[in-house]
Amino acid sequence: MAEALAGPEAATLDLTVVVPYYNPGSLLRRHLVELDRVLTEAGLDYELVAVSDGSTDGSPASLDGVAPDRLRRLELAKNRGKGEALRTGLAVGRGRYLGFIDADGDIPAQQLRSFVSLLESRAPDIVAGSKRHPASVVAYPPARRLYSWGYQQLCRVLFDLDLRDTQTGIKLIRREVLAAALPRTVEERFAFDLELLVVAAHLGYRDIVELPVTIRERFTTTVSLRTVGEILTDTLRVWWRLRIRHAYDAEPGAGSTS
Repeated sequence: MAEALAGPEAATLDLTVVVPYYNPGSLLRRHLVELDRVLTEAGLDYELVAVSDGSTDGSPASLDGVAPDRLRRLELAKNRGKGEALRTGLAVGRGRYLGFIDADGDIPAQQLRSFVSLLESRAPDIVAGSKRHPASVVAYPPARRLYSWGYQQLCRVLFDLDLRDTQTGIKLIRREVLAAALPRTVEERFAFDLELLVVAAHLGYRDIVELPVTIRERFTTTVSLRTVGEILTDTLRVWWRLRIRHAYDAEPGAGSTS
């Protein structure tokens, strides 16, 4: 069963940012220190929640002494997938807005400045980074660009999502939205981002704003046929729950959504 999250009345901070990680090495501490600096300068009441997805490289210990008053540290006993790590971290968050950012620093901490500014000017349901936004600066191979475009077209057809990009690893979600959507999610891997957006939109939360991102050196590896198969399988599982089983209509805890 997916994790629950208390409603808006339980919020005691402005923002929760979850950082899921699996064997990130030395990158993790540097990124968390920078996130703490950026959010402190933004003048927010915030917390960082770092979730180890069964890391075996000693990286959890690298966070000793980092932002002791702001950082919460969680560890999964074994590797379950980014989606499960995110679900675990988000479920304990205390922010009015909750979200996440990748742990490797490829999406720099400074990206959160524009996200926070948007929250201060209006209150959208979701703010999502988009590497396909016209103002984004992302250098990656043409083949990956084609895969990304094709996947998002598939998502538009399957889910009626008017988004350029569902998968970039930086998002902020209003607590009311997350409290409704999170307990209905079950995906543990790649499709967690997609499932969360699909469930939120299905429940009527469609005020989703896409912001540009700058992504550092990335996408140096090829996409294997196995990876493509796993992505498509997970995506079709979300479609099956939404369109065939109507599993996301059920109240959380009323039955399995697998």
